[in-house]
Amino acid sequence: MFNWNDAVDGSTPATEWREIHAIDESPNVLNPPNGWIQNTNNWPYSAAGAHSPTRSEYPRHMETSGENPRGIHAIRVLEGRKGLTLDSLIAAAYDSYLPAFETLIPPLLNAYDRTAGASPLKTKLAEQIAVLRDWDLRWSASSVATSLAVFWGEELWRRERADAESEQVSIYDYMATRTTPQARLEALDAASTKLVEDFGSWRTPWGEINRFQRITGDIVQPFNDSAPSTAVPFTSARWGSLASFGARQYPETKKWYGTSGNSFVAAVEFGDSVRARAVTAGGVNGNPQSRHFNDQAQRYAAGDLRDVYFYPSQLEAHTERRYTPGK
Repeated sequence: MFNWNDAVDGSTPATEWREIHAIDESPNVLNPPNGWIQNTNNWPYSAAGAHSPTRSEYPRHMETSGENPRGIHAIRVLEGRKGLTLDSLIAAAYDSYLPAFETLIPPLLNAYDRTAGASPLKTKLAEQIAVLRDWDLRWSASSVATSLAVFWGEELWRRERADAESEQVSIYDYMATRTTPQARLEALDAASTKLVEDFGSWRTPWGEINRFQRITGDIVQPFNDSAPSTAVPFTSARWGSLASFGARQYPETKKWYGTSGNSFVAAVEFGDSVRARAVTAGGVNGNPQSRHFNDQAQRYAAGDLRDVYFYPSQLEAHTERRYTPGK
């Protein structure tokens, strides 16, 4: 039995790849009766809920990523749904729940509750624990709990990732079940300290930290805390947010700026005609002098998708100029 996630001995025929798998041998889903298929860069065994391929029927090398919190979230918002419209589909895609913290926060609270009253961390973290205990696990730009949870989660992830990988355990499972109570509390203390150092208080609302910024037409933006930016309420997909915004600090910034995640979002309805709504990160023009350079930033952050003008009759009232190749 070989672990195909690691290097294997190339000197033995037993590790040689043989014939290529046919398409019908892979874990496919075709027109499932539930009416939907989802993918969040996770495994295929939850692609259509109860109508997904069965994991035990396929070789282990068919997938190596496993399930992720975003996939769990997608199933929750789609399961049992009928008659989705463009509006209700978009609303589901921007559901603010963060399922990763559903398994991560309770062990943290338990660690705090079991800590002796004489411990310095008991007093030092009392207010932070109270905020997390009352949190509904939903992101928002005004949420202090989101800031605290994300900073704590990132700190714990950084500390525990190597051990999880060495034991070949999901980092989510490792943080939820194998991290020591002391480590959980120390990570929260470190996260609180980081928030104070960077923003003046650990009670900083998430929207003051998590920002979208487009200053120049460069692919690599020169992020600047002094320049205008837009608050983004949703988090990285790491914590299960369906609307994904992968942000981080840069060498000259305290605020976090996003460069991955949702860059183009579209909801499309097919029927007698095509209807669609969409949004692009920032805008569709790369020239900072264009009014379309950053005119979708607020829409992007709010999940307020614009109508897509697909037919000539729809374009008539919205055409600024026409271009004919060769003229």
